[in-house]
Amino acid sequence: MRLPGTRYQEHGWEQVRKLLGQCSLQALARIDPVRLAGPEGEALLPEYVDAVARLLRADGGRGEAPGNSYGDSVRELALGLVYELGARPNDWAALCTAVAGEHARMGAFWNLPGGEALLRKKFNDLYAVLRDKVDSDNYQAACGRPCSPNRMYAYRMLDTAYGEVARLFKAWREHREQVGAILARSVEAEPIEARLLTGVASCRPEWILRWSESLERFTGAPGPLHTRSKRFAALKDSPDKIGAMLREIGEYEALSANGDRDWLQDANDATAWIDDYWRVIGESEQASTPGPDRILEARQEELDLAEPVYDEQAAEPLPLLAEQVAQQVSLSPRYLQMAAAAQERGSWALRMMADDTLPVRLAVYLKLLGPFDDSYPSEWLDPATGELPTMQQLAMLDGVSLPTLRKRRDAAIARLSSAGNEETR
Repeated sequence: MRLPGTRYQEHGWEQVRKLLGQCSLQALARIDPVRLAGPEGEALLPEYVDAVARLLRADGGRGEAPGNSYGDSVRELALGLVYELGARPNDWAALCTAVAGEHARMGAFWNLPGGEALLRKKFNDLYAVLRDKVDSDNYQAACGRPCSPNRMYAYRMLDTAYGEVARLFKAWREHREQVGAILARSVEAEPIEARLLTGVASCRPEWILRWSESLERFTGAPGPLHTRSKRFAALKDSPDKIGAMLREIGEYEALSANGDRDWLQDANDATAWIDDYWRVIGESEQASTPGPDRILEARQEELDLAEPVYDEQAAEPLPLLAEQVAQQVSLSPRYLQMAAAAQERGSWALRMMADDTLPVRLAVYLKLLGPFDDSYPSEWLDPATGELPTMQQLAMLDGVSLPTLRKRRDAAIARLSSAGNEETR
């Protein structure tokens, strides 16, 4: 799960947790655990932090693994939490109280069979709480919206619940009865919802609620939204809140996924790709004979290059005609004017495509960057899809055929590639 500002909510957390537990036990081999249960326990925090930090830096195995999708290693994330603990003595005091409670009940429990695992669990619980505090603080700093550690826990629960619903939908034959309980109807064939569930943002709140409700029947344990715990009290009867949180998770994951791609590609790699692209196109042209598409394209080229003929008696000026075309392709009447005004003046790409029409420029971006990119001004996007207009829409806006628009787009890309080669020499 990804949310703004967070670093500990992804699958790498499991390795972070294990590494912190391992190093904590090694540190306690030097710091007698009985001291944690005594009056000096709270004063041991600096000594513990120093010992665990040294052990984390010396670890050459698990610590090298990736800890999240932002590039932080397991070691870096673990060290961050340890140092954060050093600045939060109240969390350390809570750990000492928990150890003292077990010691009062069982004595030196860490020396008993299974006692080491119990001691490790105390530290696991400590860091599990601390990670949600850290991530909720960072979320608030990134978004400017309030977020408690409990709310961060709720985000994670909903993300996990979505994963379970998706798993059940995918294996609907094996879980036909439970899927039916989630959908509130009998399931005899593959439910259309299984295809509609394409991500966490498309998961419906009622599915989450019914999934939680179904768990006791199918697993014997109550679901997270149907226990006596007050942790999710604010969500149990609030499908609108559940829906909003699911959408937020999905929207940010889609947005931050752009960061997984290296947009700063090496110029030589980009040039090689363009060269290879045109080589394949050239070979395919040499291997084929002119067909009806080529004949139509040549005819359209003639029409496009011909002088436009206007009816002098027409009452409508050219801008109004452009507005009518925009309406025909389901865009704002002033789409072309607003999109043109939103262009980045003085940009290299705009200078290189100064002689091209706006639809041709947008077709170039559509080809090279895709229908959506963070760099696109909102004025370029079709409000109905949130993406650039399609090639068909752009061709109509330009008043040319689709093959002609493709040809002009490819010519513009070739010029950009050639200019890029000259600048890198």
